[in-house]
Amino acid sequence: MQHLEHERLVFLALGESDADDGESTHLDTCAHCRTELTSLRQVAGLGVETQGLGDLPDPPEHIWQGIAAEIRAAEAVPSLTEAGLSGPGVAGGPGAGGRSRARRRAGWSRWAATAVTAVAAAAIGVVGTVSVLRTDEPAPAPTPAVLASAPLAAFGSTPKSAQGDARVLRSGQLHLHVANLPRVPGYYEVWLINPTNMKMFSIGTLGGDSDALLPLPPNVDLKSYTVVDVSAEQYDNNTRHSGDSLLRGTLTG
Repeated sequence: MQHLEHERLVFLALGESDADDGESTHLDTCAHCRTELTSLRQVAGLGVETQGLGDLPDPPEHIWQGIAAEIRAAEAVPSLTEAGLSGPGVAGGPGAGGRSRARRRAGWSRWAATAVTAVAAAAIGVVGTVSVLRTDEPAPAPTPAVLASAPLAAFGSTPKSAQGDARVLRSGQLHLHVANLPRVPGYYEVWLINPTNMKMFSIGTLGGDSDALLPLPPNVDLKSYTVVDVSAEQYDNNTRHSGDSLLRGTLTG
């Protein structure tokens, strides 16, 4: 089976002309030509997508090298004079004009196909570069710097499955993560304790979530107040520690 010429498939892919009845019939029965036409249409589509893009980075060097090679190949196509299509030797003779026009069209088709291939290669290079530099996925949030941390373990009669961890962030906040805390009729409160003299102060309360981000006092002395405590408190208007600690851990770092 004789396949459609590559140059003809290029023009069909670009929409420069429509397939005639014979070409349509061939494409219906020839998987090779259909596959090539589909690939060329995808390349043409990439070229269209780049038309509205501005301030694009330069394509990689190998793209330009490929374009230069294609242009050199196009320049190597024999000129009309070199192909013997002009001059006194061809002016006469039956069919000379038809052969001349056919060769002229063939030369133009080869040049056009080469140019289209080069432009398509440049389009693919630009689109590939843009796809790397521009992504729809948001950039990951930077990890906050941690000054100190403490694993929190069950304290006293608290079930051993209760646990958590505390992290002091450079931003001046305490990030707390807890799990499996026992249900209490009141609420959970977070404290910093000085283990030397057992002085303490409240950092804030935990809601229903397992994570909390609590602001630390700007003048907090983390060298002295090294113990993180989570307690069960009652709604009794008493601001002091209830004495019912659920989790505790010592900050290090």
